Amino acid sequence: MKRIALFVICAVLLVPALVHATRIKDIAAFDGVRDNQLVGYGLIVGLNGSGDSDQTKFPVQSLVNMLERMGVTVNRADIKVKNVAAVMVTATLPPFAKQGTKLDVLVSSLGDAKTIAGGTLIMTPLKGADNQVYAVAQGSILTNSFAFGGQGASATKNHPTAGRIPAGALVERELPNVLAGKSSLRLNLAQSDFTTASRIVAAINKSFKGVAGSSDGGSVMVQIPDEFTSRPVEFIAQLENLEVTQDQPARVVVNERTGTIVMGDKVKIAAVAVSHGNLTLTIKETPKVSQPKPLSKGETKEVSRTELKVQEEQKRLSLLPEGNTIGDVVRGLNLLGVTPRDLISILQSIKAAGALQAELVII
Repeated sequence: MKRIALFVICAVLLVPALVHATRIKDIAAFDGVRDNQLVGYGLIVGLNGSGDSDQTKFPVQSLVNMLERMGVTVNRADIKVKNVAAVMVTATLPPFAKQGTKLDVLVSSLGDAKTIAGGTLIMTPLKGADNQVYAVAQGSILTNSFAFGGQGASATKNHPTAGRIPAGALVERELPNVLAGKSSLRLNLAQSDFTTASRIVAAINKSFKGVAGSSDGGSVMVQIPDEFTSRPVEFIAQLENLEVTQDQPARVVVNERTGTIVMGDKVKIAAVAVSHGNLTLTIKETPKVSQPKPLSKGETKEVSRTELKVQEEQKRLSLLPEGNTIGDVVRGLNLLGVTPRDLISILQSIKAAGALQAELVII
């Protein structure tokens, strides 16, 4: 029984440390290992009369150019089609993608097409920021939507002018391997913080003696040990699975549009007195008719009667005690008995008074 009790006590003591531990791969990324955006201009064919109208000139021009490349000579003035739509095609090229890797593609209408549902994207080159072609997209569009209508009524579901082609692009050009021949790596933190960077350095050096260091709060430099020179992937796999405790700044985030308030667990508040009351002004206009006496030369007129009512809530001065935890802060603010939107104004005033020991972020 003593062993069981000792095990339970040790488990309880270890749980808080494990709950807040985070893998390095979840809070940092290696320099150069990132996604790249691809974009292309293409045509969708096979639409049931819902394509771009004649007012949109560039789809017809693109169609003529495509037919000429296929050996078909046509007069642009003779082409009037409604089953073609011009679209922008976008995709994300993941790191280390190889030739033949399939990518998901997003397709969005450029012109005035009513819907691109049921259409087929013609082979479209996808280029990167360096204007090089890295993938080619083609396939049937999935929109999960529809748009039908007539002169008197119409029905639309979801967004019919944008769609997706699952695995619709093939990678044709590979990105260079950013890990090849490197003796050191750089970890970039998702959120710059000196404390977190220091903890990452300590965690890495605990597992790999003296290989990590940092000169700022946004990155950590790591030297690849000699025994992992020919096995960098194995070293990175062990490195990114090390666990550290990410430090969080004391911050209160306020969204005035929705009335949402989010507080971190490090938010503290000093003792402060707060009084908050609402002033309500009600103005009511009641139109009445002024009728002249019989046989008089007067005219019937409409006369307004204004009722003015002023109501001010009787709010006493409330003392918010000093709070050392987020629970103390919440209990202190709840003493005011106000709505979340009123609480936003109170938090701004407490911050201006210097009693809110946290950063106030308004979005």
